[in-house]
Amino acid sequence: MRLDSEDRAVLDYVAQVGGQIVDRAVDWCAINSGSRHLAGLERQRQALLDATASLPAAPVEIPLAPSREVGADGRETELVHPPSLAVIVRPEAAVQVVLTGHYDTVYPETSAFQQVRTRPDGALHGPGVADMKGGISVMLAALEAFERHPAAPNLGYRVLLSPDEEIGSVASAPVLAEFARRGHVGLTYEPALADGALASARKGSGNFHIVVHGRAAHAGRDFAAGRNAVIGAARIAEKLHGLNGLRDGITVNVARIDGGAPLNMVPDVAVVRFNVRFPQAEAAIWFEGEVARIVGEVGDDLHAHLHGAITRGAKPFNAAQQRLFGAVKEAGALLGQDITWKPSGGVCEGNNLFASGLPNVDTLGVRGGDIHSEAEHAWPESFVERAQLSAVILMKLASGDIDGRGIRAAMNALGETH
Repeated sequence: MRLDSEDRAVLDYVAQVGGQIVDRAVDWCAINSGSRHLAGLERQRQALLDATASLPAAPVEIPLAPSREVGADGRETELVHPPSLAVIVRPEAAVQVVLTGHYDTVYPETSAFQQVRTRPDGALHGPGVADMKGGISVMLAALEAFERHPAAPNLGYRVLLSPDEEIGSVASAPVLAEFARRGHVGLTYEPALADGALASARKGSGNFHIVVHGRAAHAGRDFAAGRNAVIGAARIAEKLHGLNGLRDGITVNVARIDGGAPLNMVPDVAVVRFNVRFPQAEAAIWFEGEVARIVGEVGDDLHAHLHGAITRGAKPFNAAQQRLFGAVKEAGALLGQDITWKPSGGVCEGNNLFASGLPNVDTLGVRGGDIHSEAEHAWPESFVERAQLSAVILMKLASGDIDGRGIRAAMNALGETH
């Protein structure tokens, strides 16, 4: 691969608008769009409608069905989600790229972390600046620049921006799967790892809740008649924690127990909440069997009910992924960027795309760190750097220097979908 004058003109354009790429992300970070803050999500969606209007096709909204949540009282409630936002450009083109991102963040409406500031070391410090409002700004900048290239008509793409990634993509998962089936290569804009590397293999993940029902009773007058749900939940939590170390690569994090009652009552409801990470589908099957056994052994006249599921399958670094990453490394070399990668225990939309057979790179967003904390930051120079990388990838897919159809065929040959 090499860069010609037309490629360089696109890259020069990205450099010229670098300040705008950063400023756009900073403005978005001032909109609180926590996954459960519907008004904030709506404001962010409107901002994205305006931003995506610069692309050749009009943005469209994809309604999402409500998801189910388990409250502290053990009852299921509906969680409403705003629509995903999609832009579909040249769906008839021979090579199709799927670009995904999410416009929700982990920071609730009540968080004190609401604005971007510049640290003394020059890093931008703010909510979502890395994960992933910065990434969405980079994605759109790369597409805007790519449309200036004469080979752009050779490439079609589908952009999908979702409101629920930080809570497992529970509502947008079917849309992600549908988009994945229509693409040859996927590009997702999670931030790079802390050292700037891409994530290669990823574990899978599942979020679960076990509701334990007991029997309420007065702690003094009728203690023996009670059945303590909190004690049952604690025993379940201990057994879940005991699964760690029994199978290579599986980790079970018991994150929370809800429940309880006044001190003079035997509590009759408790909820155990936990997450699992696993390296391959076989490990997930083993884990699900163990959880079913633990739920069935609750005893003491208690009743336990399992809620939740595996939300993202594992994403191994198979031959098709290696081929795609090799092409990205070549693209980076044209820019003087040394692209490296390593495994990650984290999960994202890239897991969803892989599960539907789409080879993808899912850490094409900005360089930064401390995501999911109030120390979240991004390096401002990485906005242009990463937008240029994506622009080169798109240009080389359009020219055929990166064989998108061949990479997808390699994935199909492996049959590694779940």
